[in-house]
Amino acid sequence: MIAAGTQTCASDKTDAINLADTKRNRTFETLVMVALASCSMVAILVTAGIVLSLLFEALRFFERVGIEKFLFGLKWSPQTALRADQVAAEGAFGVIPLVTGTLLISFIAMCVAVPLGLLSAVYLSEYAGKTFRDWIKPMLEILAGIPTVVYGFFAALVVAPMLRAGGEQAGLNISSESALAAGIVMGVMIIPLISSLGSDVINAVPQSLRDASLGLGATPAETIRKVILPAAAPGISGAILLGVSRAIGETMIVVMAAGLAANLTANPLEAVTTITAQIVALLTGDQEFDSAKTLSAFALGLLLFAVTLCLNVLALRIVRKYREEYD
Repeated sequence: MIAAGTQTCASDKTDAINLADTKRNRTFETLVMVALASCSMVAILVTAGIVLSLLFEALRFFERVGIEKFLFGLKWSPQTALRADQVAAEGAFGVIPLVTGTLLISFIAMCVAVPLGLLSAVYLSEYAGKTFRDWIKPMLEILAGIPTVVYGFFAALVVAPMLRAGGEQAGLNISSESALAAGIVMGVMIIPLISSLGSDVINAVPQSLRDASLGLGATPAETIRKVILPAAAPGISGAILLGVSRAIGETMIVVMAAGLAANLTANPLEAVTTITAQIVALLTGDQEFDSAKTLSAFALGLLLFAVTLCLNVLALRIVRKYREEYD
C-alpha cells in the first residue's frame, strides 16, 4: 500500500510538472505570436502613415494647382515669385516633362542592364567554372555596393565628356549633361543587381529539366533558351522589375549627369530631369511647406508611389502566369 501511494504521488508530481511546462510553452508561444503580429502591424502602420502623409500634402497642393494641370501640363517651372506683380507668379507644374525624362533615362539604363545582366547570369550559372564563378560573383556584389555618388562622378567626369567628344567627331551635338550619359552609367550600376539575382534564379531551376532536354538531343544553347530561361522567367522578371524600380528611384546620377532642366524631349542627347531629382531640388535648403513649390514635391512623391505600385502589381501578375505554367 505504501509503495502504491508513493507511485501515485510521483505520477501526480510528474503530471503537474508536465502541465506547468505546457503552460509555460503556451505562454511563450503566445508572446512570440504577439511580438510577430506587432512587428507586422508596425510595418503596415508605417506604410499607411507614409501614404496618408503624401496624400494629405498632395491634396493641399491640388487645392492651389488643379490636378489636370499637374497631370497633363507640358511645362515644369516651380519657381514661384515672392510678390503677385512679379513674372511667373504662379509657376508651372506640368509633370509630363518629368515623366518623359524619367522614362527616357530608365529605358536607356534597362537597355544596357538587361542584356548584359542576363547574359552574365547565364554564363555564371551554365558555363563558368566553379573557381571563376566563386571569384567573379563577389566582385559583382562589390560593384553593386558602390555608392551612387561615385557613379555620378564617373558619369559627369568620364562618360559625358567621352560622349561629347565622340559626338563632335560624328557631327552630333551632344549636351554636356545628357540623358544618354546618365542612362548608360545607371545601366552599369544595375547590371550587378540583375546578374546576381538572375544567376540565383537560374541555379534554382531543377537539374532534371536540363538532363531531360539534353537527353532528348537538345544542345546546351537550346536548353538554356527553351527550357531554363522560361522556367526561370518569374524570378528573372522580378529581377528586371527590381532594376526598373532602382532606375526610376535613382537621384544622384541624374543630378550630376543629366541635370535639372525639365525639357520635354525624347532625344537622349539633350539634358533632361526626373521626378526624384526634382523632389530633391524642391526640398533642398530651408523650406516652408506652405507654397505650391514645396507642396509639389509631395504630389511628385505620390505619383512615384503609384508608379511603383503598378510595377509591383505587374510583377505579381507575371509571376502568377508563369507559375501556373511551370509548377
